[in-house]
Amino acid sequence: MSEERSLKPRGEAYEPVPAGARPLDQNPAAVYLASLAPGSRRTMLHSLNVIAWILTNDALDAFSLDWGQVRYQHTAAVRAWLAQHYRPATANKMLAALRQVLKHAWKLGLMSAEDYHRARETDSVRGETLPAGRDLAPGEIAALMQACEADPSPAGARDAAIIALMYATGIRRGSVVGLDLADYDPANRTLRVRAAKGRKDYLAHIPQDGAARALDDWLAVRGGQAGPLFWPVNKGGQLTPRRLSSQAIYNLLRKRAIEAGVEHFSPHDLRRTLAGDLLDAGADVVTVQKILAHANVQTTARYDRRPEASKRKAAALIHVPYRGRRSSKPQP
Repeated sequence: MSEERSLKPRGEAYEPVPAGARPLDQNPAAVYLASLAPGSRRTMLHSLNVIAWILTNDALDAFSLDWGQVRYQHTAAVRAWLAQHYRPATANKMLAALRQVLKHAWKLGLMSAEDYHRARETDSVRGETLPAGRDLAPGEIAALMQACEADPSPAGARDAAIIALMYATGIRRGSVVGLDLADYDPANRTLRVRAAKGRKDYLAHIPQDGAARALDDWLAVRGGQAGPLFWPVNKGGQLTPRRLSSQAIYNLLRKRAIEAGVEHFSPHDLRRTLAGDLLDAGADVVTVQKILAHANVQTTARYDRRPEASKRKAAALIHVPYRGRRSSKPQP
């Protein structure tokens, strides 16, 4: 940099700290983002942009900020701001992105080891919130499948297979669109899934019930041509041998929910419903963690409904002696 400037906590007079025309392979934010899976890249880029805007009063973004000049007082100020404006889980995810960029700044020789270790030593934001979204009731899952069964077009078979797989295996929608026909092993009823997060592959086991039948029905319509497992279907029922988008998954779930009379739900709600149903059925949390490909068992435990059921049962033991308001006749 030709000009040295210092960052200042938000609320004071900020001075932008541009990184200049540094090549992307020397930009800590760019190097960090390149190491992520596509599904995580957009989220973390947004996090870094927010942090850059905090530090420069909206003057710079993740790629133009000189991360090598970030110091402990700056990360502490960022933590305080995030704790005030975001839920703990979101704030901590953003702080994790910040720490990773600082680590790359150090590795690239843009800051000293002492400055790096001081800057990254920022406590996580404490607190716990309930997971966003909702659980689907068994009747809602059945209604969604019935809506697909009532559609005689190829889209009906495709959508039934997608919903069945997302619920029965917990596959994220980003992984669903990344599936190829070659990823399916019909003999063992498994799918080789490229995780939307974490850049790792894992095997998803398809139950030998309606989920397997739904996939078989779709494959009978699709045929054996190599390529993406799920294809777009136009209004005329014609198949196009190309990959679906993540937005297409969202749209088809919304369409089937409306047809089935099911309250709005997100694609991730199928995943969280599976986690809760497995734990309710007695599966241990570590096994469910592996099924969902969670990096941390604490993430899986957040979807455990059993503690809430126990609290509900305990609350029913309490009796409040209130009989309600008595009606009285009006006085003459």
